[in-house]
Amino acid sequence: MIEIRNLTKRYGQVVAVDDVSFTVNKGEILGFLGPNGAGKSTTMNILTGYIPATDGVAMVDGYDVSKHPREVKKRIGFMPEQPPVYFDMTVIDYLNFACELKMVDKKLRKSQIADIMELVKITEVKNRLIGNLSKGYKQRVGLAQALIGNPEVLILDEPTVGLDPKQIIEIRRLIKALGKDHTVILSSHILPEVQAVCERVVIINKGKIAAVDTPENLSKSFENASRISITISGPRNSVMNAIKGIYGVKFVDVAREREDNVITYIVEADKEIDVRRPIFYAMAKLGHPILELKSLDLSLEEIFIELVTEESEVE
Repeated sequence: MIEIRNLTKRYGQVVAVDDVSFTVNKGEILGFLGPNGAGKSTTMNILTGYIPATDGVAMVDGYDVSKHPREVKKRIGFMPEQPPVYFDMTVIDYLNFACELKMVDKKLRKSQIADIMELVKITEVKNRLIGNLSKGYKQRVGLAQALIGNPEVLILDEPTVGLDPKQIIEIRRLIKALGKDHTVILSSHILPEVQAVCERVVIINKGKIAAVDTPENLSKSFENASRISITISGPRNSVMNAIKGIYGVKFVDVAREREDNVITYIVEADKEIDVRRPIFYAMAKLGHPILELKSLDLSLEEIFIELVTEESEVE
């Protein structure tokens, strides 16, 4: 659906985007990550036709952004970090204005606006001035304008910035729902949010692509060992000695201990060896029940920090 090839943007001697290439598949939710000044916003602005590229090609549904800007803009809904809303307009007037700008068929406007307002849950504030709305509602109105015209691609730049936890969860659910009918590029500094919503991530740093993969594959590629958290009911020394004696276990330590001999351990093992079954059989033999066991994969936040740090150290 989206193809970016050798994209470069220079401002004089400063290279904001440096030979960037990646694709976004139809119906995919892609996380676009990077520290401040990495080139994320510049790339998104080129893709939406807001600014031209110095070199390279950006394609949307087979159309070159530089050669067919109108066709591309028909297919893209863009929500920048600061929603482009007019505070002295009511919600319904603003969305009608967005329909005018996007040349939506007049016969379809009323039903389309009603459907979008219902989708993003702003119907109850449609007659209120946007300037009098809360931050959460302003974000929703900004998202609503991006959906006007039913674009195939949605580009969302920090859609949950400044929202409270409840609002963040609601917007996150909405983005996942939108991913069923749209191709979505999501840029966010809230990395757990990206990990929860996105199927694949592109990490950009200092204008260059640092990584492109699923969060799961990135986690596996950066881990030198497998780690698990396991909660067991039983005497500490007995449990630890049994786990330490299992082939492949490199390290075991107590993470949390309760008074009733229920203890959570962190176990680190060789990457190629699955120690979960041997631990289960060892505890069953000793009569110490396992109450909880879960893998501790590297988080996207840890991967992001490691990638950015690695590149800085190389330089």
